[in-house]
Amino acid sequence: MTADTLTHHDHHHNADATDIFGFWIYIMSDCILFAIIFATFAVLHTDLYGGPALKELTDMPYVLVETMVLLSSSFTYGMSILALYKNEIKKVITWLIITFLLGATFVGMEINEFVHLCLEGHSWQSSAALSAFFTLVGTHGFHVFMGLFWMLTLVIQLLVFGINPMMRRRLTYLGLFWAFLDIVWIFVFTIVYLMEAI
Repeated sequence: MTADTLTHHDHHHNADATDIFGFWIYIMSDCILFAIIFATFAVLHTDLYGGPALKELTDMPYVLVETMVLLSSSFTYGMSILALYKNEIKKVITWLIITFLLGATFVGMEINEFVHLCLEGHSWQSSAALSAFFTLVGTHGFHVFMGLFWMLTLVIQLLVFGINPMMRRRLTYLGLFWAFLDIVWIFVFTIVYLMEAI
């Protein structure tokens, strides 16, 4: 190897290490953000200001369908990663589009739930409990929405650049982020919906 080749290799290795470090710093900061919002919800969830309890405002079958839609999107994303490492770009894009549609369905269902609550007079201004509810569930939904934007960007990049090491790395990062959102939603579903329903 020449000196220039070694320098380029070292620079590429350092850039990869910086990317990985930056990504995990972001995930850790998101963990802290959600931990704070969960703690806030735990403190405020009984502060109803004379209004109905949260379990009276939520439709468990609807939320269960919403949950299954999001968890299914993790499976389809996993299928896209399997296709990625087989260099089957058409399958990668197909599975990503299916994942995108599932994620968009989840966001649409969440928005529908929020609109329904607000139309019935139960907005984030109604009580501290509802404020905490809208903040926690809405923050997760916003993350899913940003994940969908990221996914759409990567589909376009795949069409332009094809499968290469850079795209493999980007799709892997998005996959980790998407799995993280599913884990957070499991906590949301358990703490906000299931425990409130008991």
